[in-house]
Amino acid sequence: MKASVAKYRIGDVVRHRKYPFRGVIFDVDPTFTNTEEWWMSIPEEVRPRKDQPFYHLYAENAETEYVAYVSEQNLLPDDTREPCRHPRIDEMFSRGRDGSYKIKSQPFN
Repeated sequence: MKASVAKYRIGDVVRHRKYPFRGVIFDVDPTFTNTEEWWMSIPEEVRPRKDQPFYHLYAENAETEYVAYVSEQNLLPDDTREPCRHPRIDEMFSRGRDGSYKIKSQPFN
């Protein structure tokens, strides 16, 4: 499998193309790295290709917050500039005045 260059970066706010959730990217895999069982649990007609970047999101929908693993083909930029409410975001990111998320500086040990 040939890995492609990731379209989105850590800290980007994205939304799912088909399902009503959005989130902040906190990690990127160049290609699929989840379990085969997870991949096979996705209905075949909507199952994404494995040879593309997959993103770990601090995700949220109208009801809850959770961690999601989403293929690049299923993501779109979220241009609402609304803050995301996932409780883990503040541990890892600072939010800029423009609504963007930046990784907090790590102190030197």
